[in-house]
Amino acid sequence: MRKENEVIALAETRRRLPEAAKVSQRNTRMSPAATEPKKLIGLTPAEKRRKTILSKKRIALFERAIEYIGGDVFLEKDAELLANSPPADAKIPLAGSATDKKAAVGRSLSPYLASLYQNRLLSKEEEQFYFRRMNWLKFQAIQKRDRLSPVRATMKQMKQIEGLLAEAETVKAILITSNLRLVVSIAKKFNEPSHSFDELISEGNVALMRSVEKFNFALGNRFSTYATYAIQRHFFRISHKSRQYRTRFASDDEPVKDRAEELSDHEACSSEQVRYLKGLFSKFLDSLELREQQIILARFGFDGDKPKTFRQLGTEMGVCKERIRQIQTRAIAKLRSMAEEASLEKTIGDWL
Repeated sequence: MRKENEVIALAETRRRLPEAAKVSQRNTRMSPAATEPKKLIGLTPAEKRRKTILSKKRIALFERAIEYIGGDVFLEKDAELLANSPPADAKIPLAGSATDKKAAVGRSLSPYLASLYQNRLLSKEEEQFYFRRMNWLKFQAIQKRDRLSPVRATMKQMKQIEGLLAEAETVKAILITSNLRLVVSIAKKFNEPSHSFDELISEGNVALMRSVEKFNFALGNRFSTYATYAIQRHFFRISHKSRQYRTRFASDDEPVKDRAEELSDHEACSSEQVRYLKGLFSKFLDSLELREQQIILARFGFDGDKPKTFRQLGTEMGVCKERIRQIQTRAIAKLRSMAEEASLEKTIGDWL
């Protein structure tokens, strides 16, 4: 009996030993802080520097704001093919054409303005490709970054993402450089004594850069149409601030009539051009359905009130905000079609 009890006790001891070992091992894995100092033991100063650099690059990459335009366009099957296939008739970007270079000859232009004629303008197909390419590269960078761990990303993985972003910046530079002449043509209309021409061009270039970032190529419009509006709006804002400053500090004995004449001297368009655009826009609006007219006028403040949101209009009309957005999209498509039929883009380009 005694011998049997000893055998049972020995078997019980052997059964419990593996469990104790497992518990000890599991607790060690649950305490990474305890093992962290061991990882640092034996590192050379060079290795410590590399780990520090790697950590800083991880932080910089994952805190970097990356924005792209295109939305669901890049989720389509042929998105990658379109983003990597330039037009068949595409030429070398930024290569000057003989016509543009001849146009600069014989003019007393500053070195900067003369240099703009060394870069040719992009065709509509080239423009669409470069905008698609730029945003596709950003989209790919975001996708790759989202698949990485903020604490385990390797230097090779981060360099791949940085390479995509660097190429996107190169494409962005092509788009900006090929449209710099647009800024100059608009700045001529806003030249005032209170601002030098170079200052206006500098401000216009900033607006151009912002426009390149915000332009939605998926709508199929020319970038010059969108950028012209954005740059003009920026110039109007600068001009308005300048006029406010002059009016605030004008002498009390200055005739009001003279001030009014001073303000009217710097209008961007002539009265005939403004009258033509207003009449044309009214004609376009009359061609829309009544509800489409109401939404366009209210959404963009053309009725004289503050622009309203989709939600506000949906509440007023008794529909959801998504329905308001759909009606606006349909109305804008109609307006765009009417503008193309009236060759509005060419008309405004001739004025500028």
